[in-house]
Amino acid sequence: MIQKIISFLITYAFKLEPTSRLAQTLNFFIYDTVKILLLLFFMIGLIGILRTYISYKTIQKLLSKKKGASYAIASLFGAITPFCSCSSIPIFMSLLKAGVSSGPAFSFLITSPMINEYLVVLMLGFFGFKITVAYIIFGLMLGVLSGVLIEKLNLGRFIKEDFTAGDDFEEEEGWAFGERLEYGLEQAFLIVRKLWFWVVLGVGIGAIIHGFIPEEAIHGILEKTGFFSVPLAAILGIPIYANCSAVVPIAVVLFNKGVPLGTALAFMMAVAALSLPEAVILKRVMKTQLIMIFFAIVGGGIILVGYLFNAITSAFL
Repeated sequence: MIQKIISFLITYAFKLEPTSRLAQTLNFFIYDTVKILLLLFFMIGLIGILRTYISYKTIQKLLSKKKGASYAIASLFGAITPFCSCSSIPIFMSLLKAGVSSGPAFSFLITSPMINEYLVVLMLGFFGFKITVAYIIFGLMLGVLSGVLIEKLNLGRFIKEDFTAGDDFEEEEGWAFGERLEYGLEQAFLIVRKLWFWVVLGVGIGAIIHGFIPEEAIHGILEKTGFFSVPLAAILGIPIYANCSAVVPIAVVLFNKGVPLGTALAFMMAVAALSLPEAVILKRVMKTQLIMIFFAIVGGGIILVGYLFNAITSAFL
């Protein structure tokens, strides 16, 4: 409904055909920019309010008491949150601010966009139960193992200081709800003010790619690359920013047209978990070295999962 209104306004203001690539690009840019900024503000504000009830020490204890289990807990938490890669960033930042170590925080950041309820529903409808369950298992494993590797390599040192633990906020039982609400709104304004430029820039890049790179071009490239189609699919998926509800049908089209299942899923996972707009927004949170290492680790995991799916389907299907 909102997208239709935006489309009408663009058509009226710029005299563009609604089906033209420029109109679709503008529609995508306006809708996703507004959606992400509002979602960022709402989620940061909500988390800020919840933080007045739960101290940082409580959160840190939950995800640090059992080191091995903390990665699985963070990955499962990511799997039940219905966010895209960009919208997962405020919760990722809140985990870091709460004193959660970088490994579990990254486990959440990886699985949150890659696995969620509407993606699972779509996959059940398009791919069936077995493939969907296998996708969920591989996705959770990728989140856990990537988080462990990031922790072991001590990559948390590349996170910028204003997004690391240091706020010694503790629960105040005597606070009135109005005071808690005020604190949440202050946090929302503070962080969105830091991030809005990167959100606009990131979504703008994604909108241009979304509007001017046709699906047929991607399929044509993947169809001709044979064994190397899996890493190429992952690389092609990174610049594209799209909602999971949009990318699942694209993966189905690729699969139905003869692209191996693992290759199609590698493309889908890369679009969901590693978007160029996400990298642009994360630039405000962490140093470039960590963004590059993060993308390399997760990208390598996606490629491995793609090859595993291709091997399984060629052996049993």
